[in-house]
Amino acid sequence: MGLFDFVRNIGNKLFGSDASAEDAAGKIQREVSDAGLGIENLQVKYDPSSGNCALSGTCPSAEVMQKAVLIAGNVHGVANVDVTNLDLAEAQSIAAAADDNVEYYVIVSGDNLSKIAKHFYGNPNLYTKIFEANREVIKDPNKIFPGQKIRIPRAA
Repeated sequence: MGLFDFVRNIGNKLFGSDASAEDAAGKIQREVSDAGLGIENLQVKYDPSSGNCALSGTCPSAEVMQKAVLIAGNVHGVANVDVTNLDLAEAQSIAAAADDNVEYYVIVSGDNLSKIAKHFYGNPNLYTKIFEANREVIKDPNKIFPGQKIRIPRAA
């Protein structure tokens, strides 16, 4: 698994529809870099006509790779994030990292983190577990939006 799908017309508006591919890629790269994930040699390519975004570089862990994918994918205009050129510093394949003790969930209208926690864990008070797993993607637990994709750590 090297390609992750997202809702293209939803997300953080980092650039306008008239932005060049290079300008848009630079803004996505800054967004991922500003999260402080520690990805070495991060490079981003973006094709505005298809909405494809490709990440390359070396991630220190599967969790970092997952967060980078979500940060890039939750940008308005991005339909897919390709990580086939992203390496993990750990001896783990990208395919294994994509399924590394985590599920992905697309937020729907009416959702809040407590409701999502109740669905996945049976306890709405465990919403902080979801928030902490997505801190780089969700800045405020009260500000999530339909179409946003997040990580759901599997229950222990």
